Amino acid sequence: MDKLIVYMQYPFVRYALIVGILIALCSSLLGVTLVLKRFSFIGDGLSHVAFGAMAIAAVFQLTNKMMIILPVTILSAVLLLRTGQNAKIKGDAAIAMISVGALAFGYLIMNIFSTSSNLTGDVCSTLFGSTSILTLTSGEVWVCTILSIVVVLLFVLFYNRIFAVTFDEDFSRSAGTKADAYNLMIAIIIAVIIVLAMNLVGSLLISALVIFPALSSMRLFKSFKSVTICSAILSVVCAFAGIVISILAGTPVGSTIVAADVLVFAICHVLGKIRGV
Repeated sequence: MDKLIVYMQYPFVRYALIVGILIALCSSLLGVTLVLKRFSFIGDGLSHVAFGAMAIAAVFQLTNKMMIILPVTILSAVLLLRTGQNAKIKGDAAIAMISVGALAFGYLIMNIFSTSSNLTGDVCSTLFGSTSILTLTSGEVWVCTILSIVVVLLFVLFYNRIFAVTFDEDFSRSAGTKADAYNLMIAIIIAVIIVLAMNLVGSLLISALVIFPALSSMRLFKSFKSVTICSAILSVVCAFAGIVISILAGTPVGSTIVAADVLVFAICHVLGKIRGV
């Protein structure tokens, strides 16, 4: 505890905790919807797309990589949604097609055009997370905070419609709800979360932030509201614990957070068996 108190005096530690908790909160809110809609791996697909966009930004040596990564990831989310509704290309096939293609082209571009002397290290840190979460500026923290507030507000304001679209999309359409518009909103929001989370856990581990809290809470509760609240709490606790352990023990931030999520899932699974949920 003494060591932790000393570390908390440094701004970069506080910035990392703020960003990590906000990203975990946002990803868990939409994670329940994505899991129930059988669209869990959209996070994995979009993270690979973001990796490809980051490779292009690195080649052009852009200081603000967000200018390319965010629009490309949002556009890909829209394409995934549209392509997934195609009778010839189902949702899981569309995700696999776009994610694998983006990952391959991103790595190819980095190999051909990269001027970095440590290409392997750059790729590894991008895929599995790096210490960049500990070098955040106050401006980046403010951007993350504003975007997170927008995500939470949208979820709260449109909670009933998101609930309806999640469980019965056809009935929602017949009741006058613009299901396509809300599906599009969900896809855009998850794209924003993916881009924000890349510095935290890396592009290959982002799906864990979306899937594990939702699955863990489903082992304990049955109602959509209870599952969503529990998912948010578990995700925030795991993110906080993962970042603190990573700082104290010197382990990779992303992998430590995911390990905490896996451990909590195992505990919830056992508790669910005991309760008979």
